[in-house]
Amino acid sequence: MARRLRQPLPGAQPRLRFEMPPEHDEEAAPAPDSESTAKFGAPGPRMSSQHPLYVGFMGTVGVGAALLVYWIGSNTTQLLLWIVTALFIALGLDPVVRWLESKKVPRPAGILVSVAVLALAVTGFFATLIPTIVQQVTQVVQEAPHWIQDFIDSDFFRTVDSQFGVRDRISQELEKFVNNPEAMSGIFGGVVGFGSTVANGLFGALIVLVLSLYFLSAMPAMKKWGYRLAPRSRRARVEALSEEITGSVGNYVIGQVCVALLNATFAFIVMSIVGVPFALLLAFVVALLAFIPLVGGMIAGVLVTLIALTAGWQTAVVFAICYFAYLQFEAYFISPRIMQKAVAVPGAVAVISVIAGGSVLGVLGALIAIPTAAAIMLLVKEIFIVRQDKH
Repeated sequence: MARRLRQPLPGAQPRLRFEMPPEHDEEAAPAPDSESTAKFGAPGPRMSSQHPLYVGFMGTVGVGAALLVYWIGSNTTQLLLWIVTALFIALGLDPVVRWLESKKVPRPAGILVSVAVLALAVTGFFATLIPTIVQQVTQVVQEAPHWIQDFIDSDFFRTVDSQFGVRDRISQELEKFVNNPEAMSGIFGGVVGFGSTVANGLFGALIVLVLSLYFLSAMPAMKKWGYRLAPRSRRARVEALSEEITGSVGNYVIGQVCVALLNATFAFIVMSIVGVPFALLLAFVVALLAFIPLVGGMIAGVLVTLIALTAGWQTAVVFAICYFAYLQFEAYFISPRIMQKAVAVPGAVAVISVIAGGSVLGVLGALIAIPTAAAIMLLVKEIFIVRQDKH
């Protein structure tokens, strides 16, 4: 029985795989009088590129292709964002997967470990965020009637009400709002829209996760196919430049993750010592904002300092001094050592690229702005400037 189960089914065929065509040497090219030439005939002369029919046809095809690409891009913006996000994550995790491969770990196992750690980190963030938000919203809802009643009973409200009739005006507006069907339907539509936004976010996260797995598993084949699209005479140079760009992007993502983790760990320790409320949740927020280069740490420091004011101005001042001092230490001692194998971009170019990326693609654009700027600078340096120096 075991021997029969191991045998292939009668008539079964292996699954067809899309393989790359082999490279052909010029010496191995068929002679003009070969069998294939005799079978299909010798190729005729090419149409002149100056022929009016050729120019008109190719111009029409070019305009049509440009319009088609614009229409596809404008109607698949969300999908393109998911693809860019998944590709960015895959390039960031690829150095980890290759390091695991160097430790004799199979690539599929390395991919599963890397993606599982990333998914657990995201799940831990939301598992900490959602209960805290629910708790705070519940507390606000429970305390809101007391706050409103205390405000109504205050001398300030009584004075204003006696002069302007605020109580009667509020009652009229509430009655008008309740009796207005459009307002009630707007509330219902807002609830439905929030639910659809959450559902779309979860669906997008699932798509990005699946695409990241596919990109990671197919990264060597994708690179190989991409290099074959270049002319054979320039293939080695294209491969070298592409490996430099993808390697710098991966090193940048890994370095930024290390910087963000150190930043969040220090912030959590300081918040726990000085007594800032919701220290764990704010540490997740600091780690998330620290991924945004240049300005993320400053935004996180200002945000946590404002929240620390609820525990007292002394707490806020102590935290601000410690955290902003750490940012200076990070900028001059930690980041240069972690990012020494990553990208090197001038400060002005980094600021401009982050602002431009954030304006175009939001947080994702700010994250990929510096690697993109580094790739463009590398291409300009190795292609355009080299070509200009020869003339």
